[in-house]
Amino acid sequence: MDARELRHARRAARQQLGATRTAAGRDAPWRRRWRMARRAVGSTLVGWFAPLALRLLAWTWRVQRIGEPGLAAMRGEGPLVIALWHGRMLVPMPLRPHKGRGIGVLVSPSDDGALVTKALRSFGYTVIRGSVSRGGASAMREMVEALHAGCPVAVTPDGPRGPRHTVNSGAAWLARETRAPIVSVAIAVDRAWALRSWDHFTIPKPFARIVVTYGEPLRVPPDANDLALEAFSCLLRDHLLLGERKGFARLQVPGDLDAS
Repeated sequence: MDARELRHARRAARQQLGATRTAAGRDAPWRRRWRMARRAVGSTLVGWFAPLALRLLAWTWRVQRIGEPGLAAMRGEGPLVIALWHGRMLVPMPLRPHKGRGIGVLVSPSDDGALVTKALRSFGYTVIRGSVSRGGASAMREMVEALHAGCPVAVTPDGPRGPRHTVNSGAAWLARETRAPIVSVAIAVDRAWALRSWDHFTIPKPFARIVVTYGEPLRVPPDANDLALEAFSCLLRDHLLLGERKGFARLQVPGDLDAS
């Protein structure tokens, strides 16, 4: 496949996911109204209680960090593109070396993104609102400016709507434009709540064991063409999946990579 065909394949997969949701009745008008009401209440509750609850939960977690080159890049100074799955974004939020550094995080302009925004800001992150379909160009410009200023940015390459574990070329494009390395952050948890969402959003339970695997930094040449960006995106996907498999193996639990 060439770069255009790969993009079309991702778009077709997103459309199929939407068609599946509709066929299952999850986009029925009453369900949409219920979700809007739930989010309105949830926004208030999240703003007040979620950061405190997450701090308390994180205090009980037992965290291992592996992948020395990637971890060294995370702990260093200078621009960095951090990539993690959409369903794992909550886990590193209260952890070192992520929190309190002003890392720019791309967050969907959806209602769900508004809920995440409040928690991110409470842990010292900079929020950049946008997605592939809404505000994408301005969000990419903001991230490029942040990277040129030496600030790391974090992206979820399968977000905001999936399908799960797909990787768009945004991270590779950012790395090419700014010459910042990409570091994958793979999360494995032995005990967690998983929401009934497309990304199986993960919330580790009290006293959960967590393995955070930092991938080898990837550097994208400044002359990389569209096909090369897609190749680096596939490599990034491999880093994320391999990192999670290593983490689950270390925890000696099956993992949820094949959950549907």
